[in-house]
Amino acid sequence: MNIRKLTTPLSDDDVGTLRVGDFVMLNGMIVTGRDRIHKFLFNEKPPGSSIPFGLEGAVLYHCGPIIRRDDTGYTLVAGGPTTSQRVEMYEWWVIKEYGLRGIIGKGGMGEKTLQAMKEAGCVYFHTMSGAAVYLADRVKRVVDGWKIDDFGEPEAMWLIEVEDFPAIVTMDAHGNSLHKDVTERSSSVYKELLKTGS
Repeated sequence: MNIRKLTTPLSDDDVGTLRVGDFVMLNGMIVTGRDRIHKFLFNEKPPGSSIPFGLEGAVLYHCGPIIRRDDTGYTLVAGGPTTSQRVEMYEWWVIKEYGLRGIIGKGGMGEKTLQAMKEAGCVYFHTMSGAAVYLADRVKRVVDGWKIDDFGEPEAMWLIEVEDFPAIVTMDAHGNSLHKDVTERSSSVYKELLKTGS
């Protein structure tokens, strides 16, 4: 199996050469963001105000991590993917507004996000569910957090450094979506089964 090793921030060339089905290992800084952060960025962030983390070329992980705080700082204890469809209504705008090059999550996203990925040059990385502790072991360190007091730790945005974080490209910047293909094929088979059973 051919595995691509990529380091963030991702470039146009990185994204442009990725195709649905490519296995990757991500290295470098990524940010987390779930429902509350997306809603804030889309609806509530005051005009002209800034985010403390640079998102141009960044990879955003749909994750509500379990964080432990001690005298030395923060440790990510568990960090599996959140179902990405929950933020479909916001993601197309976040991709375009902030220059994201990658999204990590599970389950894929819809047509509006797929179109935004094609227009802006962004890919969707599907990572494994049910492996929150294993994925947390791929986190070298928690660098910082934003909106912790406002939203709580799972819904805050965290800047984390990852090493060999595993994922597969299931939506690429060329308009291809494995999730869409599976849905269409499944629907076709289902319709044939209904005909056969009637």
